[in-house]
Amino acid sequence: MKDNRIISVSGHTVTVRGDNIDTDRIIPARYLMCVSFKSLGEHAFEDDRAQQAKTGSRHSFDQSAFAQAEILFVNKNFGCGSSREHAPQALARWNRGIKAIVGESFAEIFFGNCLTMGIPCVIANSEAMEKLMARCEANPTVVANLDLQKAELTFGKETFAVTMPPGARARLVEGRWDPTAELLKAAPQIAQTAAKLPYFNGWM
Repeated sequence: MKDNRIISVSGHTVTVRGDNIDTDRIIPARYLMCVSFKSLGEHAFEDDRAQQAKTGSRHSFDQSAFAQAEILFVNKNFGCGSSREHAPQALARWNRGIKAIVGESFAEIFFGNCLTMGIPCVIANSEAMEKLMARCEANPTVVANLDLQKAELTFGKETFAVTMPPGARARLVEGRWDPTAELLKAAPQIAQTAAKLPYFNGWM
């Protein structure tokens, strides 16, 4: 069976600055009617990217220097707004795919949606985030390493403390974050219970 444990995540980084970035900014509502999540990545932050282009600047998701990023740096209350799971799905499908997010705080439902996809969302204090963002923007080639067991993020020669709710971290480190995989592991017990239920009538 596939090893679902997520103990550490390494990769280049990208920043998206600003507090209270909601799910409608991460993936606009017009994409909620999509049949699958497959093509959502190209539309991540689409409206923000268009607005910045009009002013002559470029959103970080449009800059080739950050195209290889797999770890996203954000500020406070990231992912607030609606409960749409399309937001983390879009981030996971952008370019190489965002595999971890480091920020000052996260909206609860967004955090939960990320967790069920195996995307760690860890918290660092505002001073640490400012340093991380500034250094990422100054040198996008630096690789970061998020160690969930040690609860720390190493960026270049510096190490920063990060936090995550113990239960959520345990699910990732122990490989229990995928509800479908957990259900399949219990298939024998489910079949035994189903066999005792008269209304299944041998269906299983």
